[in-house]
Amino acid sequence: MVNNLSRTQLAVSASDPMMMANAAESDAGEVFLDLEDSVAPAAKVEARETLIEAAREHDWSDTSLSFRMNGIDTEWWYDDIIEVVGRAGASVDDIIIPMVAGPSDVHTVENLLEGVEVNNGLAVGAIGLEPQIEDDDGIHNVYEIAHSSDRLSSIIFGPGDYSAAMGTPGLDIGQFPDSPGHYWHHALSECNSAVKSADLPCIDGPYADVEEPEGYRELCERADMLGCDGKWAIHPSQIEIGNEVFAPAPEVAERAERIVDAYAEAMAEGKGAVSVGGQLVDEATNKMAKDIVETARAADVLRDG
Repeated sequence: MVNNLSRTQLAVSASDPMMMANAAESDAGEVFLDLEDSVAPAAKVEARETLIEAAREHDWSDTSLSFRMNGIDTEWWYDDIIEVVGRAGASVDDIIIPMVAGPSDVHTVENLLEGVEVNNGLAVGAIGLEPQIEDDDGIHNVYEIAHSSDRLSSIIFGPGDYSAAMGTPGLDIGQFPDSPGHYWHHALSECNSAVKSADLPCIDGPYADVEEPEGYRELCERADMLGCDGKWAIHPSQIEIGNEVFAPAPEVAERAERIVDAYAEAMAEGKGAVSVGGQLVDEATNKMAKDIVETARAADVLRDG
């Protein structure tokens, strides 16, 4: 994987070969080819074949390639892993697991995946897992899920199924009905807290209205304020917005770099704090600044050195 900063995860139906070809050329940090919600039941086996072909034939070297399997309560999940990993596993970075209710769901997928890796000469553990938190059980068990496996590369909050599970009003995925605040503030914050305790990225789910870029931007900004690291894009037009919001602004990144440098110099001189631009900088500030610098470098907002 070249880009380790998944500010945007582009969702592409595995039943659409043209969209998968175009996705390989996109600026998304991660592309996932979907076998679950975007594929009709009668088309799932055929979509699996087109996914395998796309994974093997297109150049994914500039992005991270994932696929979303069907849930473990369906008839398709087993062959999703057997067939896709067995035939195209060398091209796959991660598997997204929908509707994860607890650690045992992760372990079920992990155990089968390891067997497929072994049987096909793939490096054991090379393919990561990304659980989706989409219902009441998932949110209740999110801390245990976040610590369930060394394979985890992120955890994703799914607002659509979560809203359905909670019985909330509205029919538009990722959008707020008439609400006085952030509709999923608690759930998304709970996810992020648990995920960060495992030192993993937390990714917000989709925003369905692709003709409302400012609505998408607002939801990206709210997720960013809660500490999330990225958001799904369900259309290429959303990628640029997500990449922008989930990267530090250049002026913020440059100030953070000055703070890190000044604090390191202060520590070398035996000082416990230092003033940068009239603001007191202590260890807590230095930690925040380091995180911003690291993200800015990964996003090419700052250059090393």
